[in-house]
Amino acid sequence: MFNTASELIKLCKERNSKISQIIIEKEIESSRLTHEELIEKMKEILSTMQNSAKYSLDKEVISVSKLTGGNAKKVEDYKNNNKTICGKLINSAMAMALSTSEVNASMGRIVAAPTAGASGILPAALLTVKERLNLSDEDLVMGLFTAAGIGEIVVKNATVSGAEGGCQAECGVASAMAAAAVVELAGGSVEASFNAASFSIINVMGLVCDPVAGLVEFPCSIRNASGVANALISADLALAGVKSFVPFDEVVEAMYKVGKLMPESLKETALGGIADTKTGREAWKRL
Repeated sequence: MFNTASELIKLCKERNSKISQIIIEKEIESSRLTHEELIEKMKEILSTMQNSAKYSLDKEVISVSKLTGGNAKKVEDYKNNNKTICGKLINSAMAMALSTSEVNASMGRIVAAPTAGASGILPAALLTVKERLNLSDEDLVMGLFTAAGIGEIVVKNATVSGAEGGCQAECGVASAMAAAAVVELAGGSVEASFNAASFSIINVMGLVCDPVAGLVEFPCSIRNASGVANALISADLALAGVKSFVPFDEVVEAMYKVGKLMPESLKETALGGIADTKTGREAWKRL
């Protein structure tokens, strides 16, 4: 039905449809599920996301390695003291992103969207705008379909693997998926959704993947927190009417080329970046 953003935008215009509606049609055709069955499956995915995003907000969840944990609760508590720099919305989003990351690092159940290492960004963004815009779970399900469409385009034309493209391909793409979904949920145009997705990737172009001790814990969890902030500001830029000078398809192509240019030491091997610091090397030996 489509392989690129330009093709999806064209389809949306021809059918006067939102991105989510086109993705639903495509999934019904390819999966042979009924509309009701497909929506029910996505509701189950949303439920898992909601659980992981809120699980660590009121309790300390520590990873087996002890490299990460307890930060979601710290940020949630900090948010509630009314003295934050960025305000409640951003801090709430960061807390939920950290929560899913901590659930993942402690071997809990999460939704890898698009990967486990970047799994906190999309749930946190959706739940943040749910509260901000007074949305329903049914609305968020539509947002998930929009996000899926963005992710599909990237997978078809580039990568979402940190081992192949660095963290720009994981947290960057997760932010792009979330930003596009947020724009649609806020009533933005199809073009605005893709502008937001473009900004999200451009903002972290070249971001390396350097997990300490080779574990998807640090700095991954921190990048989930910054990733959801990236998604939300990218959505606001697009909703304000700011346009990406470079279209999404070309941004994805550029990201893929940048990933190919990265040395192996900066692509999930734990041989470079902060993994190769004195503290990082000590953690590797200890674990």
